[in-house]
Amino acid sequence: MEPVTIGVEEEYLLLDAETGLPVSAGEQVRAAAGATATLGEDELRTELLQVQAKVATPVCEELEEVGGHLLRLRLALGAAAEAQGCRLAACGTPPLRGGSSAPVTAEARYRAMLTQAPQLVAEHLISGMHVHASVPDREVGVAVLNRLRGWLPVLVAMSANSPLWDGQDTGFASWRTVILDRWPVSGPPPAFRDAADEAGRIETLLRSGIIRDTGQLYWQASLSDRHPTVDVRCCDVQLRADEAVMFAGIVRALVATAIQETAAGRPTPASHPEVLQAATWQAARHGLSGHLITATGERISAGDAVARLMEHLTPSVDAAGDTREVTALVHRLLRQGTPADRQRRALGEGGLTAVTDLITGETTAQ
Repeated sequence: MEPVTIGVEEEYLLLDAETGLPVSAGEQVRAAAGATATLGEDELRTELLQVQAKVATPVCEELEEVGGHLLRLRLALGAAAEAQGCRLAACGTPPLRGGSSAPVTAEARYRAMLTQAPQLVAEHLISGMHVHASVPDREVGVAVLNRLRGWLPVLVAMSANSPLWDGQDTGFASWRTVILDRWPVSGPPPAFRDAADEAGRIETLLRSGIIRDTGQLYWQASLSDRHPTVDVRCCDVQLRADEAVMFAGIVRALVATAIQETAAGRPTPASHPEVLQAATWQAARHGLSGHLITATGERISAGDAVARLMEHLTPSVDAAGDTREVTALVHRLLRQGTPADRQRRALGEGGLTAVTDLITGETTAQ
C-alpha cells in the first residue's frame, strides 16, 4: 500500500486583544501576510466572513512536516494580524460576537450564501480544521468514507474547542458543531453504495439548487473534487499547532486502516444515520467530560471511546512511524482535557479576558 499523505487546513478568527470582539480585518491580514516571503500564495485562503483567516499546508508525508508548516503559518499570520491591530485566535467560536454582523468576503459564492441564508451567514463565526488524506482512487475513497463514519463523533468530542458564545457558556463543548449542522447538507456523511452513487446523489443536490457548489457540502467527511483525498472536517480548530498534528496523525491512521480493511474485503460496520446524528450531538454537548455514543448506539465513557479508537488505529499509527508523537499527545489530551475544558477553566479563573489571553496566546505558542 502506498503511504497516505496528508495536508491540513486551519480556519482562525481575528479578535481584538483588549475586548475579545471579532475584527473585520481578514482582507488586510491576508494582504500583509502574503507580502512576506514566509507564506506561499497557495497557503493563504479566503473565508466567508472578513473576521476570519484560513491557511493550508502543502502535502506532507511526515507529521513533523505538518507541525512545522502549521507553526510557520500561524506565526506569519499572527504577525500580520498584530500589524493590523488584532490577534489571531484558533478557537471554534469567538467568546464574544459584538452587536453588528461581520461583512462577507467579496466573492460571488459568499454573496449567494448571504442571499440564501442571511442569519446563518451572520452567525457563521466558526473555525474548524480539515485534514486531507490521500486515497488511491474515488472508489476506494467512498469505501473509506463509509468506514470512517462511525469514528467521527469521537473526533468531535476530542477536538471540542468552542464552548462560549455571546459571552456565555453554551453548555456545549463544541458549539461550532451545532451551528454548522444548521446548513442543509451537513453532519455525518451518508453511506454510499459506490462512487457512482456518491456522484449521483451530489448531482441531485446541486440540481435542486439547495447548494450552489460542492463547497456547500458541509458533511463531516467527504471526497475532494480536485484531489484524490478524503477530507475530514469534523474537528474544531485546535488551540495549539501540536494538537492539530495529533488529529492529522489520527485521521491518516483512520484512512490507512480503512484502505487496508477494504482491500482485505472486511465488511463495513453498520452505522445508522440517526444513531450517528445522535452520537455527534452527544459528542458536541459533552466533549470528553461525559459519556459518548458509539456507532451501534452503545453508551460508553469518553475514555473508553478514545481507547477503542486508539486500539483500532494502533497498527496504522505504528506503520507510519507516528506512535510516539500521537500517543503522547493523546495522553496529554486525556490529562489536561479538551481545549473547551481549558477555555472554561480560564473563564472561571479570570473571566472573558483570561479566555481571550488563553486563546490568542496558545494559537502561536511554540
